[in-house]
Amino acid sequence: MSTLQELARAVGIQVDWEDAAGQHKRTSPEALMRVLEALGYPARTDDEIARSLTRRAEEDAALAFVSGERGQPIGLPAGFAGSTVEITLETGEKLSRDVGPDAVLAGLEQTGYHRLRANNRALTLAIAPARCFGVDDVAPGKRLWGPAVQLPSLRGADGEPFGDFSLLADAARAFAARGADVMAISPVHALFPADPSRFSPYGPSSREFLNVLFARPGAAPPKPGGELIDWASAIPERVAALRTEFETRSRAVDAAFSAWRDEQGGDLERQATFDALHAHFWAQDAFGWRNWPAEFQDPQSPAVRSFAEDHREDVAFYAFAQWRAMHSLDAAQAAAREGGMAIGLIADLAVGLDPGGAQAWSAGGELLHGLSVGAPPDLLGPQGQDWGLTSFSPDGLRRSGFAGFIAMARAALRHAGGVRIDHVLGLNRLWVIPHGTSSAEGAYLTYPLDDMLRILAIESHRARGIVIGEDLGTVPEDLRPKLRARGLSGMRVLWFERDEGGGYIPPQTWDESTIAMTGTHDIFTVAGWWTGRDIDWNRKLGRGRTDMDEAQERAERAAERERLWHALSQAGSAQGERPDDATPGPVVDAACRHVASTPCRIAIFPLEDIAGLPEQPNLPGTIDEHPNWRRRMPCPTAELLDQPEIAARLAAIAEARA
Repeated sequence: MSTLQELARAVGIQVDWEDAAGQHKRTSPEALMRVLEALGYPARTDDEIARSLTRRAEEDAALAFVSGERGQPIGLPAGFAGSTVEITLETGEKLSRDVGPDAVLAGLEQTGYHRLRANNRALTLAIAPARCFGVDDVAPGKRLWGPAVQLPSLRGADGEPFGDFSLLADAARAFAARGADVMAISPVHALFPADPSRFSPYGPSSREFLNVLFARPGAAPPKPGGELIDWASAIPERVAALRTEFETRSRAVDAAFSAWRDEQGGDLERQATFDALHAHFWAQDAFGWRNWPAEFQDPQSPAVRSFAEDHREDVAFYAFAQWRAMHSLDAAQAAAREGGMAIGLIADLAVGLDPGGAQAWSAGGELLHGLSVGAPPDLLGPQGQDWGLTSFSPDGLRRSGFAGFIAMARAALRHAGGVRIDHVLGLNRLWVIPHGTSSAEGAYLTYPLDDMLRILAIESHRARGIVIGEDLGTVPEDLRPKLRARGLSGMRVLWFERDEGGGYIPPQTWDESTIAMTGTHDIFTVAGWWTGRDIDWNRKLGRGRTDMDEAQERAERAAERERLWHALSQAGSAQGERPDDATPGPVVDAACRHVASTPCRIAIFPLEDIAGLPEQPNLPGTIDEHPNWRRRMPCPTAELLDQPEIAARLAAIAEARA
């Protein structure tokens, strides 16, 4: 092993890995050097590598965060071996404990984040329950179900231009009345209110704050929207309406808002200041904080403090908008629970952040710099993928005592009964790409999985929220058992549950500990697949399969329809002759019954499938070519669910889950 590879492994870069086809790959020396340099470990010469190795060893020895499980021995850094440590529990209680010569501390029963001190050194000691809070903790023995909702797609009776937290509350009531216990929603992270082109929920400015556009002003009558969301006009109109509400607020509202603002502290002020700065510089065509004048790129600078003082009303407005959004989302979760849902909303945690956003500006030391998150080349994407996002740095997490990760987990669970972690594989490793290079020149970076899983266990129990991990795609062989052991539910999707011969496996064989689904926001709907709408789009956009022409692809789909209908019939989910290609309704019914009949503790159905719609919300790999995140439901939720065909579909789901 070369010293370059030794350094890479010490830092957590995977030198050897397997691709989606199971083929062994080795990261090139050039890629290792570029990723190491971006992480702060120069590695171009032998001397640089030697200095970086020494530095890495010193950092490992100075570890300031250790996690463990309740009642289990805890391994401490070697410097604590044979010492007597003082532990200050979260409650303030102090304990004195002896550490063994092997640097192992006897287990603690008190969960939480404690402080450990000895020999003029201190560290955070996180003690976690063995598992995350789970379905059995809130609804023992019950098989739950509910929809997955793209929040902006919801319609209201007043013709609102896009769905918001108020319409989410209406939808929660409507589904609760029909027996649903969960409602999974698209991410509601903070975006960029001043920029109407930024509406994708998976490119957030911050994962610790909310998308203020989802707070509907009470005083402003909605401007009706069309068949597709017109974000270019809807976003400025919503911001203007919120601004009017802020400027005309009553004394009672101002007192309540001010008291809340004082409680939130510096994190809220930095978010609100960023939004005000972003609006100010966006008007001057500076689209991210790296393009601002240098004196504004540091949130602690005198220039930023002066701006916040000179624009105090603008900063106060963005704080007010967060307050309104928080109350509106709380009301939606309250509507779900008051309607009888056992869990209610399941929040969605995006895999990464926009590097030009608020979190990268205010807490940049915890994040990756000079690297983008993406995916390596595979059969579906021969060039690989660069998502243009940043995420936490493993070293940044350790240096900060995982402060950002803890805050993110708390924010996700604060207004919901659970959280879905997008691309949960990122807790184990992320494909990182040096800026200016192709995705093929990236590498896998390993993350402190055990520490993060223990943090999730602590936070999920505190919030009494379940944790779901989106574990689709190329999953390392040992990851799913680790996630399952920690109480994270994986996801199983109808289309991917196949045997070695390509046939669909019987529903009763699905893994009980997972979440069963008919689809996700990134793939075709049942109706769209049956009618070939996905093939239409891919051929239209020049994204058709390269291994066959269109006629061959449609012939293969015909054979696949026969295979699906046979599997649904064999399982008792479908009856009668196979419907024709233009009649997807019976197939949607059967697919929903099929997924509902699995032993999985939760079954989730995209609202598009419940409604039998042919179009999917998002077509990965496109931006403007397909109307991503712009599609709307045909009518208000309660009215939609009352339609006879849909009401019968929901009744069949509820019966199968009983």
